[in-house]
Amino acid sequence: MRLGTVLPIALTALLRNKTRSFLTTLGVIIGVASVISMVAVGEGAKARVASVFAAMGTNVLIVLSGATSMGGVSGGFGSLPTLTWEDLRAIRTQAPAVRAAAPALNTRATVMSADQNWTTTVSGTTPDFFDVRAWHIAKGSFFGDSEVESASKIIVLGQTVSDKVFGPGVDPVGRAVRIKAVSFLVVGVMQRKGQSPMGTDYDDVTYIPVTTFQNQIQGGLQKYIAGIIIVSAISGDETARAQSEISAILRDRHHLGPTEEDDFNVRNLTEIAAAQQQGTQALTALLAAIAVVSLVVGGIGIMNIMLVSVTERTREIGVRMAVGAKPWHILAQFLAEAVTLSMIGGLIGVALGSVLARVVASRLGWTYTPRVDMIVMSFAFSAAVGVGFGLYPARKASRLDPIEALRYE
Repeated sequence: MRLGTVLPIALTALLRNKTRSFLTTLGVIIGVASVISMVAVGEGAKARVASVFAAMGTNVLIVLSGATSMGGVSGGFGSLPTLTWEDLRAIRTQAPAVRAAAPALNTRATVMSADQNWTTTVSGTTPDFFDVRAWHIAKGSFFGDSEVESASKIIVLGQTVSDKVFGPGVDPVGRAVRIKAVSFLVVGVMQRKGQSPMGTDYDDVTYIPVTTFQNQIQGGLQKYIAGIIIVSAISGDETARAQSEISAILRDRHHLGPTEEDDFNVRNLTEIAAAQQQGTQALTALLAAIAVVSLVVGGIGIMNIMLVSVTERTREIGVRMAVGAKPWHILAQFLAEAVTLSMIGGLIGVALGSVLARVVASRLGWTYTPRVDMIVMSFAFSAAVGVGFGLYPARKASRLDPIEALRYE
């Protein structure tokens, strides 16, 4: 008996009871759809996490000042100025794994145009900051080292600030804004970055030269940096080494003994991103495992229905054997029916799971990221379920005694 003969017979047998066949495949459909949708949504979540951390910058380290401690109460890192401008220069020149480093001095202030105003974050920094953050200009240009040295009164706006102060679609380059009665010339507008993992709007910020910030917005602490240092490693693989080099440089410059705690903190955003990815992967694996259980339950349903089918068709089996069908012919027919049921369920499950994943990703604002390997594996697994759970009923049918089968009522 050839495959071309077995499949039409199997399909004919299944179509005799369309409703029962559909209900039998329902478990496989749900299982495969669950696997496809859960994995696709998980991949979308991973892509979302990766894009969010990419928006922060590539291979980024954040260096914070020390923490105050008074009466047993700690103020947290950054509350005690311990980082100096010389520390920043040392990080730039003495750490081989560091590609770029920039200060970030922040305050809240109101930015005013001729007829609008908006309270936002004003950040004093250097041109390296935009390189570290991998942030590009949308209109105009960045300020350069010469503007930092001369403390020029120029400003670069985030997209949100530009829209709020000048209106959506308006080009503010060349116009003036005021901060604390100081007039600034707008020289550029940043590309839109979106939101941070905590929901903060990256685009609700303005940037001015760090020297201008100290002279016009907020007085500095002389040799101390009243903010943070943001650092970019030369590559993702070198981020950990850059972190170690920075720690070693700062401990040496701050004359800390072997038993003394750091009076600074170096945060590795790559590690945070990796932890987020691991958490997402674990959740995806858990959901996929639950979905696989659904597939197994669907397989049990197939075996149950096939056993019922064998009982119902006992006389038919007896007739086939009486006219010359061999046991393996009967086994092949019933096994083909079981595999056909599971494969049809697998195909429907793949289609349904893909649609569900696309809908969920659209609702959550994630990228729909299907995994072809998981689709193939799920379909193959559904076929394997058909073979595994259809083999016992098929063998039972093939071992029936023809005489007893013909007598069966």
